[in-house]
Amino acid sequence: MPAISPERSVGRLAPPLAGRSQDAPTGDRAGAARGFGRAQGERGARRRSGGRRRPALSANDWGPLGKHPDLDAIVARQRLHLPLAGRLTPLQVNQAWKRCAAEHHPDRGGDHAAMQRVNGARDLLLARDPD
Repeated sequence: MPAISPERSVGRLAPPLAGRSQDAPTGDRAGAARGFGRAQGERGARRRSGGRRRPALSANDWGPLGKHPDLDAIVARQRLHLPLAGRLTPLQVNQAWKRCAAEHHPDRGGDHAAMQRVNGARDLLLARDPD
């Protein structure tokens, strides 16, 4: 039976090459670090894919609390004295509603119709069913 060399044997690893560490990088990037990032000090233009850019706005940004609300949501934001554009949190809406409710509540001398408009604005922004 002929002798089987370690390079050709199945299930065995080839011995390391003489004079070279197994951790040393190969090719023209001999000085570069391994991994996904660029090597420290390496510069150059980043490569971009040839496809189209994705829109900067997600589906949530088009909702009443998102960056670009529709006209009804803008009117609701005005009634609650909130910013007309930009993202809002439900906490910001509730706090603004409480301030406006304290001002327009009929038990405190406010108008009933104005309080209904304030409640409707809160419900629209928080996507609640009007009760």
